[in-house]
Amino acid sequence: MLIHVLTIFPRMFDSPLGESIIGRALARGLVRVETVDIRNYCLDKHRCVDDYPFGGGAGMVMKPEPIFRAVEHVCSQTQDGKRVILLSPAGKVLTQSLVHDLAKERHLVLICGHYEGVDDRVRQHLVTDEISIGDYVLTGGELPAMVIIDAVVRLIPGVLGDAHSVSEESFAGGLLEYPHYTRPRDFRGMTVPEVLLSGNHRLIRQWRRKQSLYRTLRNRPELLDKAQLDEEDRRLVALLEEEAGQGL
Repeated sequence: MLIHVLTIFPRMFDSPLGESIIGRALARGLVRVETVDIRNYCLDKHRCVDDYPFGGGAGMVMKPEPIFRAVEHVCSQTQDGKRVILLSPAGKVLTQSLVHDLAKERHLVLICGHYEGVDDRVRQHLVTDEISIGDYVLTGGELPAMVIIDAVVRLIPGVLGDAHSVSEESFAGGLLEYPHYTRPRDFRGMTVPEVLLSGNHRLIRQWRRKQSLYRTLRNRPELLDKAQLDEEDRRLVALLEEEAGQGL
């Protein structure tokens, strides 16, 4: 996979892209990430990327020319199909389902907005997707771009050491993940649930499924409406809701 990140602050990506799982994936050639300085595509000698908004108002707006030129340049480097993504609080909220969809692509182009946003002609005529990482406002699109890169790259085959890790994570089946424990067995009087030490894999699977349902019901109940639940799951949810109503 090839990922181009269009930004006016390319150095922000140096450390995040060089560490941990992402850094190892880049070193092994499983993915290529290139940052592109939008200022290099400006037409004026001052490399100005913003201007005052027509109609008045506070703040500045990113100009269309350098963004169009930058996108056209990076897209000309490959014949693969591409997704041109504008990071914006007005976009579709990023979900694990959307991450899986993006991970199937060969070429992603991420546009990091700034100031009051980008000239709307970029959104109307250039981008294929507009994505937000949540209902809040950041100073720019760089951090959301890093989030998308991290979420997508870890789904590329070979990036994670254990392929089963992805299938058991939160949101994989529409639910939050079950609790995890490791050594020591007893830490300051806080002990690991006995079922996890039993060696009975059937009971462990049942315990983990119940905990996953409980955690989702407690923290993100809206996810249950779309989760992949069987009859036993629904019975457990009803029981957990009853217990919660009794203050248990």
